[in-house]
Amino acid sequence: MKPLYLLDPDLVFLNHGSFGACPAEVLAVQQGWQREMERNPVAFLGRRSAELLAQARARLAQELGADPAHLVFVPNATQGVNTVARSLPLQPGDEILSTDHEYGACDNTWDWVCARSGARRVAVPIPLPFRAEEFVERVWRAVTPRTRVLFLSHMTSTTALIFPIQELVRRARAAGIRSVIDGAHMPGHLPLDLDALGADFYTGNCHKWLGAPKGAAFLHARPEQHELLHALTISWGYSPGVEGHTGFDAYLGHSLLERRLQWQGTRDISAFLTVPAALDFAARHHWPQVRQACHALAVQTLQRVCAHTGLSPLCRDEDFGQMVAIPVPPMNGEALKQRLFDEFRIEVPVTQHGPQTFVRASFQGYNSPADADALVAALQTIF
Repeated sequence: MKPLYLLDPDLVFLNHGSFGACPAEVLAVQQGWQREMERNPVAFLGRRSAELLAQARARLAQELGADPAHLVFVPNATQGVNTVARSLPLQPGDEILSTDHEYGACDNTWDWVCARSGARRVAVPIPLPFRAEEFVERVWRAVTPRTRVLFLSHMTSTTALIFPIQELVRRARAAGIRSVIDGAHMPGHLPLDLDALGADFYTGNCHKWLGAPKGAAFLHARPEQHELLHALTISWGYSPGVEGHTGFDAYLGHSLLERRLQWQGTRDISAFLTVPAALDFAARHHWPQVRQACHALAVQTLQRVCAHTGLSPLCRDEDFGQMVAIPVPPMNGEALKQRLFDEFRIEVPVTQHGPQTFVRASFQGYNSPADADALVAALQTIF
C-alpha cells in the first residue's frame, strides 16, 4: 500500500503514531475542499460550513458509536483535553486522578490548570511489566473524597499500552467523578463505541490511525456536560441572538456545543470535511484485516528484538495494537533515534519511561515485513 501514500520511498517510516501519514487520494479531497472554499469564501464559511461539518460529523459519529450532536471537531486531541480541563470548575484541594503514563503535553495542561485553580494532579504509578488485570484496582485505590476528575489515556503514547478503562469510567460515574479520556491513538486503530463506554469527555485524533489530514480530531461530550464546555477562543457562537453577522447565520438553531466550539470564523475546516474520505479509503482497503496484519507484524518484531537483546516485553500481545514499545538496553534516547535515522534511514521514535528505553514502532497499512526486517537488523547492529 505504500504507493498510495506520499511517503519518501527511500525512508523506512515506522512513526505513524506521532503525526500519521495521509493517503494521497484523501489529501486530494482536502485540496478540493480548499479550492471550493476559495471560489466563494463567504458562502463556504458563512452559509455552508455548518451543514458540511454536520455531514462530516454524522459519518464520524457512525464510526465511533456516538450521537453526532455530542461531537465537535478540534484540531488535535491535546486541544480537546485543553478545552475540557480549562472548562472544569475546579477548586483548591480538588484532585485530578491520572497515571504516570500520560502524554506530556496533557500533563502540562493539567499542571497549568492546577496552578491557577489550586487543584492538584495525582499520578498513579503503573509499573512495568504491565498487568492489565491489576490496572483498575491500582488506579481506583487512589480515589479520595477530593477526587473530581479521572483522566486516563485509552492508549498511552510513550509505552503504547491499551488501558482497560471501561470499568473505571463506570465507577467514576457512579461516584460522581467526571471522566476525561485521551483517546489520541484510538480512532482507526481499534474499534470504538463511545456511547457504550460512557465517558463524560472523550477526545481522539483522526489524523493519526484514521488516515485523515493533519489537524482533524474530535471532542465528544455527554449531553449533560455540554453546558460546562467553553471554547478556547470566544467568538460569535456565544451570541445566539446575533443575526445578520456574516458567517454566523449558518449556525443559528444549532446546538450550544456546536455554536460555542465549532464556529471559529476563518479556520480552515477542510481537514474536518475530509474525514469521510478517510473512512471510505479504510473501508475499501478492508481495514480490520489491515489492522490485524499490522498487529501481527508488531508482535513478530517485538519478539525478534527481545530474542536478540534478552530483554522481556513490557506487556502481553493483547495489551498493544499496531504500535509497540520495544525494550532496548538503556542509552540516550535522542542519540539512538538520530542514529537510526542517519545511518539506517529509519524514522522511529525512542521513548523512555523511568529507567527503561523503548523503540516505539508503529505499523500501518503501508508498512511491509521488509520495514520490520530493516529495524531488527539496525537494532542488532547497534546492540
